[in-house]
Amino acid sequence: MKKSLALVLSALLFAPVTAAAQAWPTKTVRLIVPFGPGSTPDMVGRLIGDQMQHKLGQPFVIENRPGASANTGTDIVAKADPDGYTVGVSLGGPLAINTLLFAKMPYDPAKDIALITMLTTQPSVLVVQTSLKVDSVAELVELLRKNPGKYNYGSIGNGSLSHLAMEALALKSGTTMVHVPYAGSPQAMTALLRNDVQMACLPAISAVPHVASGQIKILAVSLGRRSALLSGVPTLKEAGLDVEADAWNGLIAPANTPQPIIAKIHDAAVDALREPLIREKLAAQFMEPIPTTPAQFHAKIDADLARWSPVIKALDLKIN
Repeated sequence: MKKSLALVLSALLFAPVTAAAQAWPTKTVRLIVPFGPGSTPDMVGRLIGDQMQHKLGQPFVIENRPGASANTGTDIVAKADPDGYTVGVSLGGPLAINTLLFAKMPYDPAKDIALITMLTTQPSVLVVQTSLKVDSVAELVELLRKNPGKYNYGSIGNGSLSHLAMEALALKSGTTMVHVPYAGSPQAMTALLRNDVQMACLPAISAVPHVASGQIKILAVSLGRRSALLSGVPTLKEAGLDVEADAWNGLIAPANTPQPIIAKIHDAAVDALREPLIREKLAAQFMEPIPTTPAQFHAKIDADLARWSPVIKALDLKIN
């Protein structure tokens, strides 16, 4: 009798959640982007949001909430009602790397965030000034070893993927360079073209258009495998340096969002990533779709934490 009563009570409690999940969405969904308009996460969010809106029949409205290395926007998602009407685009910084850089975070990614699916990955490239007269990673490493501390590299800020990738390269190769941070990829690329810095690891979309000028040269991609969009460019691992840095983003929701709603959002996002027009637009920005299960998303975050923790520790790097 007690067992039967418990089952009935459980069914009664679960029924409203199931009904809400089946009906979702019945109103506008907020899609929080933790960077400004025109950024890569913003572009991905708009592409996916438009497609999900078309599929699900309710508006998906982009809200750009930049700040604190993307912690601000991600915190808004973490603290939102877990009802499926606030979701967000996030990435390796606020979900993994920032936990190693910031003494205090406004949210706990492991407890306050529900992972839905990874969305895209974008290869970064090791790019150098042609004035260095090097044609391979091996030649660059040899030059750096002969001239410790002589050459500068640019990044898109302290603690950014472009910063950590170059420091990982230095650690793995036993070389030293001078770090010069900039506000973003365009500024870092301008500095490279001017020879204010001699090398950088930047998103492919910011570097490839300038190769034809003859002022810069791409030596490697920082993915663990060759990029289908830059198939002729070797990886850093192929050059003998175990350095991997991929700029990915994914879709998140507040923790405790009902699982049936998470599953519905997941399926809609994955369907969007399968659309030929979406894939074409992503490829034009040197991005590849990488839909995953939530478990695979968790594994990626764990891998990033394991990869960057020793680099950040070696640098004794802290943001606050």
